[in-house]
Order: sequence, then C-alpha cells, then structure tokens
Amino acid sequence: MLTADPQFRDSAVKAVHHRFRIVGAGPTGALLALGLAQQGFSVVLHDRLSAELLLNRSRAYAITHSSRRLLLDLDLWPALLDQMEPFRALRLDDCSAHCTTWFQLRDLRPANRTSEAIGWILDHRPLMRLLLERLQASDLVELQLDDALPAEDVLANAGSREWIVAADGPRSTLRRCAEVPFWTHAYQQGCLTVKLRLTGADQHCAYELFRPEGPMAVLPLGEDRYQVVWSAPLQRCRDRAASSTSELLSALDAILPDGVNAVQLLDDPGAFPLELSLAPRLHRGALLLVGEAGHRCHPVGGQGLNLCWRDVSDLLNLTQAMGHGEIAFTSLARRYSRCRRFDLAGVLLSTDLLIRFFSNHNPLLMPFRRLALFLLKRISWIRRFSLSAMTDGPGTLLRPLPK
Repeated sequence: MLTADPQFRDSAVKAVHHRFRIVGAGPTGALLALGLAQQGFSVVLHDRLSAELLLNRSRAYAITHSSRRLLLDLDLWPALLDQMEPFRALRLDDCSAHCTTWFQLRDLRPANRTSEAIGWILDHRPLMRLLLERLQASDLVELQLDDALPAEDVLANAGSREWIVAADGPRSTLRRCAEVPFWTHAYQQGCLTVKLRLTGADQHCAYELFRPEGPMAVLPLGEDRYQVVWSAPLQRCRDRAASSTSELLSALDAILPDGVNAVQLLDDPGAFPLELSLAPRLHRGALLLVGEAGHRCHPVGGQGLNLCWRDVSDLLNLTQAMGHGEIAFTSLARRYSRCRRFDLAGVLLSTDLLIRFFSNHNPLLMPFRRLALFLLKRISWIRRFSLSAMTDGPGTLLRPLPK
C-alpha cells in the first residue's frame, strides 16, 4: 500500500536525497510525479506542451479497478468520483457469429463488488485539471511546462542520485536517444474516436462490438453522451473522420446495436494508427520507461491507460520500499523491469489474440468463436476469470487483491 504519511516524507527527503526528472506530463507522467512527491521525493516534471494544451484533449478513458485502487491511494478518487460515469454491465457482441454475452456486477471478484461498478468512464479534462492543481500545490514538484528540453541534455545532465523517467508517449525521444531496444508491430487497423449523442442505449452499460473490420467500443459519458472507439483499416478510419456529419452518423447507425441510434456529434472525430509495441527492458542506466514510452497495446477492452497506471503503481511501491531502505537505489530499475513483465506480456498477448481471433472473416474460426462465447455466457467462473484479468490485470489472477 502506498503512503503519503508526513513522517515518511520527511525521512525520505533527509535520508535518500533522490530526485526524479519526468519527461511527459500527460495522465501517466503527472500521476507518477504526484505519487513520488507524496512519498517525499523531489520531482521535476517537463512537457513540451503548455498546461492549456495538456488540458485541451478530447478523449475519455475507461477506468478499471486497478486504477481505482491507485487513485484511492493517492487521495484523488473522492475528487474525481462525481466526474466519472460508472457502468454496471458490459455487453460483448460478436456481430459475425451473432452471439451476445453480458458481464454483470456479480462477475467481479468479491473485493471489487462493493464499488457497485464494473468500471468508470472519465473524461480527460477533469482528470488533468485535478492532477495539475495538485502538482502546482506541492512544494516538492517543479513544473516545467511549455519547455521543449532536448532529450540529449536531459540524459547528459542526470545527477548521480537522479532518476530520469520517460513518460513521453509511444514516440518517446528519451527512449530513442538512449537507444533502448524496442520492438513494434503496426496493425493493419487504425482507430477512429468521436464523442456523440445516442438514443436507445443503456446509460449504465458499456458495449464492445467485435466486427470483421475491427472492434468498436461504446462508452457512456453520462446522460446520452458516449465515446466511440472504432477500429477499422486505417485509411477507412481517416476517410470516415473526414466525411460529413450526416455520412458518419449514418455509418454509425448501420452498425450500432439494434435500437441504438447516433443523433449528434459532440466533437471532431480523429483517426490514428494502432500498433503493438514493447521494450523488453523498461530501463537503461538511470532511465526508466513508464506508460506508452515502454509499451503499447490495441485499445480493445480499454486496457491502455490502466496498463500504464499499473506501471505507476508498481514503480511507486518500489520507490516507497527504496525510501524505507528496504531495497537499494541501484536495484530500483532492475526490479521495476522485472515486476512489470508478466502484466505487460499478459495484456499485450491477450489483446493481440482477441484481434486476431475476432477481427476476421475466416469461416473456419466461426465455430470456435461461437463456442468461446457460449462458454463465456454459460460458465460463471470463466466470466469471473476474464473480467478479473480485464479489471485488475493478469498479475492478480494468482494472488489476492490488495486491501
């Protein structure tokens, strides 16, 4: 369990004298900076974007129970709870096999059922606003925003008691400058994201539709507002994003579940490529890779941000142990890379297999898809196992959840 106890903060600053320099002030880098400051470490947080640009992103995140626990530990959950839309059911459709499966609250592990939600949808702006407010209020955080600091300078000027953290996304300049080995595979699919108003949808349900061209997630934002994450061949996503409003709404109406209709766009659609990527080791020297600087998965199942935040959670557990003198300063990077392997491998492999299994026209796979969904629908322990992997991460399947 993380701690922000004042006595620990004082002892950490006096006894350890470590500093963390984080490049990337998005949700992952900002959350890590706040957690380190609460543990008593000095933090410098850089980003080439201004605070205004960091706030002005039109996107929403699926928050799972692993992220809920981290936000609770950092005392952010109460302030965000009114900004989030809970969903109490998850509907999974295989549109080619014509099969539907539901996940309900009873499919959660007992430790998670008290929250009365399978997950939550959180808009980017209130999250970033709260993170920046808390960071600005901390005496241990130095914010250097709107600052395009060269990666070479960051690495060259690292002190002997300083860790450098790359949280600057999938095109990380720090990772490339440090020549950290990195493997990547570009999917043929891209992704279109857009916020819109729907009629006929269950406001307390999230939808995951498996279609031959790629999966589509429909995530509730409150009232009749939804975030759509629509995977398809990249050029098709770009063409749809550039189409007229009426054309895009008609295309959505044609594939949404029966009775659900798209009536209004709430922002400009965006299209971007998808890839599977991983750094075999999340460190080199004094450099640590956190979030999408070290890995990236397909957005199916809403795993992306939660996987990044489990990086943050595991790293904070290690820095807390380091502050207490339980692990050596020199072993932090090695321990961090090692403890993240199983979770990263599990999520990247499972999301990739889901895409390969469900996003195709192969008639030979159709009986197996129907069987898989039949078993998921009929056997409760399979649903619980699957939902636990999605909401807590594969690493919790073989051990009790933290209290």
